[in-house]
Amino acid sequence: MNYIKYVLITPAHNEQDYIEYAIKSILSQTLKPLRWVIVNDGSTDNTKNIVEQYVKRHNFIKLVNLERDGGHDFGRKSIAFKVGYSEIRDLEFNYIGNLDADIYLEPDYYENVLRKLNEDNNLGIGGGIVYTKIGNRFFTSDETLDSVGGAVQLFRRPCFEAVGGLVPLEYGGEDAAAEIKAKMLGWKVRKYPDQKVFEQRRTGSAGLSLLGSKIREGQRFHSLGYDFLFYVIRCIYRLKDRPYVIGSIAALYGFIESIIRCRSILLPENVVIYLRAEQRRRLNIL
Repeated sequence: MNYIKYVLITPAHNEQDYIEYAIKSILSQTLKPLRWVIVNDGSTDNTKNIVEQYVKRHNFIKLVNLERDGGHDFGRKSIAFKVGYSEIRDLEFNYIGNLDADIYLEPDYYENVLRKLNEDNNLGIGGGIVYTKIGNRFFTSDETLDSVGGAVQLFRRPCFEAVGGLVPLEYGGEDAAAEIKAKMLGWKVRKYPDQKVFEQRRTGSAGLSLLGSKIREGQRFHSLGYDFLFYVIRCIYRLKDRPYVIGSIAALYGFIESIIRCRSILLPENVVIYLRAEQRRRLNIL
């Protein structure tokens, strides 16, 4: 596996309570990255100081500091990721990973996922199954095998470059957009349920209430161009997810509210046509 080289990028904004989960996970990996760029995106807490302590001791970790205005901006993740990519694009590597700052991984995680990716040149994106901490326990509804959570997407380099990386979107979902584009271009996407990933907080919840994050989720899926019927059925299927029932209602409200307010769909028309055709195909299978 020494011939397989991968790099990681982690955008981080006010992650002092979580960043060491990710750092200790990567330091324990049986196959470490060629370079890991942590982009401190204008943190006002102790994130920068925590990362600096590890940078001093591990030369494969690089810290980049950005300034930003106040408030939570979902587009900042892709902006920070782009800055991180500029630090590694001239290196020779096979895979590039998107790693959230609140993730904990088992020590053999990347070795296992890279081995699976390396077995099939048509695999463009791979990753494990994400378990999210709710209260004192970890739960998952991350069961779709041809989709990988943005917290741990690992791209084959040609795939990442073909989709144009992570493009800023007003409601977030840059990682989902990249995955949709990858599939449209013929790349395979695979989730490996035997590779567990532990997320310390629900994705998209920073700075929002739990119901607020679900409303934002509905707005995000509308902005990606999801088929209405498909999304309704998705919400029904996820009634069992926490917060039970009301979470799905809030997500559907966000989606319908976006339709009523005539909010824009942010992906190109050809991508949306592909996505909706794929979703309708799935509905015919169900």
